[in-house]
Amino acid sequence: GLCCPGRDPACLSAGRRPDGSSGPCYCDQACARTLDCCHDYTQACPVIPCVVSQWSAWSGCAEPCKTTYRVRTRLIIQEPRNGGEPCPAVEERAGCVEYWTRQGTECQQSLIPALITTGGFGKARKKRAAADGSERPGYCVEFQLVAITPGCLHSHHSSTGWMRYLREGHTVCVECQPPALHSPAQHCHGDGTGSHQNQLLHWQAVGNHRCQGTWRRIRQLDTCSCPSVHSFLFI
Repeated sequence: GLCCPGRDPACLSAGRRPDGSSGPCYCDQACARTLDCCHDYTQACPVIPCVVSQWSAWSGCAEPCKTTYRVRTRLIIQEPRNGGEPCPAVEERAGCVEYWTRQGTECQQSLIPALITTGGFGKARKKRAAADGSERPGYCVEFQLVAITPGCLHSHHSSTGWMRYLREGHTVCVECQPPALHSPAQHCHGDGTGSHQNQLLHWQAVGNHRCQGTWRRIRQLDTCSCPSVHSFLFI
């Protein structure tokens, strides 16, 4: 009738051990390691693992308009006993940004990561806009690249080769043009509008989730003259 947690020399009885010998035998969890359990220990004190519920749905972000976290939780349905595996974590957090306030207004643009692609796609965009008469003037923003993940340098596919032109310390020119030029605000998401001087802003390359980094906004150019090599587009 004994089942003692942990190591407890006082948790003993007299009887047979699993090896067939007789004498003092123990009923604590440590006996499984020291091999001096009573013969019926595993039947009388079976290992009972921890059982937890499914994860709850993710909560909303802890605060809007900030890089913060969201939470999900689960409940302990059964505590472990008799040497069962301990319970896993019952709370998880994940990075989170909400771009809208609780009142439904848009947060500052400096919080929104810029999605960029090669400037070569801009020619096709302009041809389509001119054909349907919807062409609107855009603008360009110059940034200084601060940090780049190694995934940008390992882009060997023909559609992602342009990412190799991203280099830390270089100045890049990113064009905002329709349809990425949103109405009525007339700006591209992630262009750094409203950011403070020298504030680090985030960008992500389209087509390779491992290629991302940070940059600082230098200036906005209302007349675009981006060089061909370090020229990119907001998506």
